[in-house]
Amino acid sequence: MAQYPYLSLNEYYRNLFGRKTAKISLDGGFTCPNRDGTLSTGGCIFCSAGGSGDFAEDATLSIAQQIEKGKAQTQKKWPNACYIAYFQAFTNTYAPVEVLRQKYEEALAQPEISGISIATRADCLGADVLNLLGELSLKTKVWVELGLQTANEDTASFIRRGYPNKIFIESAQRLHHIHIPVIAHVILGLPNETMEDMLNTIDFINRLPIHGIKLQLLHVLAHTDLAALYESGAYIPLEQEEYLEILCRCIQRLRPDIVIYRLTGDGDKSILLAPLWSLRKRESLNRLHQMLREKKIQQGNSDCP
Repeated sequence: MAQYPYLSLNEYYRNLFGRKTAKISLDGGFTCPNRDGTLSTGGCIFCSAGGSGDFAEDATLSIAQQIEKGKAQTQKKWPNACYIAYFQAFTNTYAPVEVLRQKYEEALAQPEISGISIATRADCLGADVLNLLGELSLKTKVWVELGLQTANEDTASFIRRGYPNKIFIESAQRLHHIHIPVIAHVILGLPNETMEDMLNTIDFINRLPIHGIKLQLLHVLAHTDLAALYESGAYIPLEQEEYLEILCRCIQRLRPDIVIYRLTGDGDKSILLAPLWSLRKRESLNRLHQMLREKKIQQGNSDCP
């Protein structure tokens, strides 16, 4: 019997590998077309200096060293776990394919690594990269995480995502064609978005061959353009109950076969400006599960009260 009224990542991994599975966040030393001048130099308005990889290992270490360090940090908690090498920081397909191959294969060569998860942009998946990913998927488990954030084209332009929805659609379909599961990143609480906008993003994902979703609370991080909006009063972050109500509606709307990889996310407390309630992650998740029980909500059951 499922622990939660939604398809959780822990349940998915246990069904897949038969034991606890941990992800080791890696920094492959990549950059992003939204930062190196190809599209822009400022990045997305919410993105930290760490390229959304603030909890990744030290990029000055080799991939093997990063994995060894990550395993040492989790083995006391989960001594019999297997591991996913998670290329998290910046855009992890944004390099010559020979460089990508070397880094991915170095990760996969480490003991107890059961697969590789690659976070990237939908506009950074050329034919040569897709060929490499398809080749790797014949030897190991491969997942690709694509940053959608929103299906609202006006919001996407405002946050400087840098590509239209059709690029996301094409990339998701091409990855699905080579049998690589796609995980969509969605941010809830983006500037000027309504509940309807956020639910429309869920509907957009439901229509695509998407395997998993990360539902991320928008964090205001220091030294970002979003921080300037927040400090001027032009952006007001979501309150805890408001966010949890949105989550309930998203879970209820989401196609039932889509694995929920994340329900809130973590902000680096050293640079997190708001919302500070998000630091109480366990409290938020406990309250969410209480709300799901009270409202009798199940994933994909839009007929729930």
